[in-house]
Amino acid sequence: MKSLSVAVFILGLSLCILGQKNLLYETKGKSTQQTQPQWPCRFLIEECVNNSYTQNSCEKVFCQPWQRCVEGTCVCKLPYQCPRNGTSVCSAQRKTFRNYCQLKSFECQRRDSRFMYKGNCNSEESFQIFLENEDVPSEGFIQVEMNHLQKTFICADGWSMNEANVACRQLRFPEGADRVESGYPNDASNSSECLKATCRGTETSLAECSLTRFNNTDMTVAKVVCHTTHKECFSGEFHCVNQKCIPLRYVCDGNNDCGDLSDELCCKACRRGSFHCLSDVCIPNKYRCNNERDCLTGEDENRKLCDKLAKEKERGRTKAAEESMDEEGTEAPEESMDEERKKMKTFLPQLHCGIGNRMVARRKRILGGHEAEKDEFPWQVAIRNEQHRLNCGGVFIGGCWILTAAHCVRASRVHLYRIWSGMVNSVNMSAGIETFYLKKVIVHEKYNSKTYENDIALLEMKPKDIRHTSCDLHNFMPVCIPWSKYMFRSGHQCKVSGWGLEEDFKKQFTLKWGYIYLMENCSEIYRERYFEGMECAGTDDGSVDSCKGDSGGPLVCFDSNNVAYLWGIVSWGENCGEKGHPGVYTKVVNYFEWISRHTGKSLISQYNV
Repeated sequence: MKSLSVAVFILGLSLCILGQKNLLYETKGKSTQQTQPQWPCRFLIEECVNNSYTQNSCEKVFCQPWQRCVEGTCVCKLPYQCPRNGTSVCSAQRKTFRNYCQLKSFECQRRDSRFMYKGNCNSEESFQIFLENEDVPSEGFIQVEMNHLQKTFICADGWSMNEANVACRQLRFPEGADRVESGYPNDASNSSECLKATCRGTETSLAECSLTRFNNTDMTVAKVVCHTTHKECFSGEFHCVNQKCIPLRYVCDGNNDCGDLSDELCCKACRRGSFHCLSDVCIPNKYRCNNERDCLTGEDENRKLCDKLAKEKERGRTKAAEESMDEEGTEAPEESMDEERKKMKTFLPQLHCGIGNRMVARRKRILGGHEAEKDEFPWQVAIRNEQHRLNCGGVFIGGCWILTAAHCVRASRVHLYRIWSGMVNSVNMSAGIETFYLKKVIVHEKYNSKTYENDIALLEMKPKDIRHTSCDLHNFMPVCIPWSKYMFRSGHQCKVSGWGLEEDFKKQFTLKWGYIYLMENCSEIYRERYFEGMECAGTDDGSVDSCKGDSGGPLVCFDSNNVAYLWGIVSWGENCGEKGHPGVYTKVVNYFEWISRHTGKSLISQYNV
């Protein structure tokens, strides 16, 4: 049951989205009566907020290298599941770990283990953090003692909720900070120098952040107020999933103010200074083009965007960058463990999928499409039925596995089916076409042949060589399997392909493809015939559609770097190419866990392994 503060916030959000006037919201600490709704309706998505997403929700964000994605949640790996590569590190309990990933994996399960420094624990290095305030144990000025030297304050410059949340977590306040402050400590004698901290915000110790020693000319240092008690949030506050309350003006600004990232995961728009991912996540602008994919579909690392930013840097740095270059630390910063975290990702198994060799319903056909070229759809296969005819399409997903529609196959006829790969024309069986026998047909256990619910099946091919366990498909590439429903949304342009009937229901022999768009109003069109696990796609005028013979074939959507994901499997519809009646597809993302149970997760997990 939701707490009262959550209910109040959701009620306010609902009223805002419904267009209610005169909402009360907070602006710079003042309550102001407005005639136009501002926060949260301008930025937040109510349905998404209700799902209570956090930094451990892999439908929204990537898991850390020491975690894996299980049914939408990032869970701890065991230390032995981490890569063996990397630099050894020492924990605060003076236990040496093979690398940073293994230590964080250990900490993920046992909260008392924290990172202290890189290297073995046989050195005399140390790292401690203190809160200078005798009266209130949860707030005060932050001091750091490194290698048993004099305690040093943290600089006020650059001190944000990212760093404050980390400091509070290290001080055993798990929800992080309530707010950041700065000021002049009572003992200012040793504040002529300070350490500037730069954190990502997900760390659990300031030792993991970048720390640089600076001359502190104005003597101001960082102060923090750590979160201790839960309370009801006011109308001008956002209720974080971890029970903290933050001002609504901090929501969707790219900064992890909540400490669990819940303030940045349900944003239909982002504040200036942050970047909006297509999955409705806001990330800081500095995360763009940093050689790490933060958006699920990679738009923050889009080649065109990054080339443009690189050219801007070549022409001259911005004024802000020039000002930051003028600041000089008195010593070089230690390499932060954020760089080590990125390095750990490169050691994880890399799955290659969705890259074409050419960059160019019911049983349905590609109406109004284009003829495919050789190897243009390297994941497309044809299924030959017991009558030796091309019956349906299928999709190669790696190993020996094919995905298709459940209505295309029967488990009892496994010995009669054949898989044709590399085929473009079904009459001219040119060189390069391979034929595979089937070992197994797995129809979804909840498939309903009357309603087409769960219209999905897995086919396991037999390796041609009994000495091998994999099926080598020459010049073929598996398509990627999506794991998050937020990767592609209504209006996204995708491709459907197949050998189905042509216009006027004429038989065609050449693989054809067409552009269609994902649609969100399917439940209104098909009403009681539309179920969870279905997806509509088509064009407004019905000029491009799939039809009889295309069943089981792929509906692929491409990310910003042209990597293809199998978003749908051709299933059923209302006639072919009829305006107002788009094709219905099995929504593959809903079956990610089902597929992985049979194939093994490592076969289809491009990320979050």
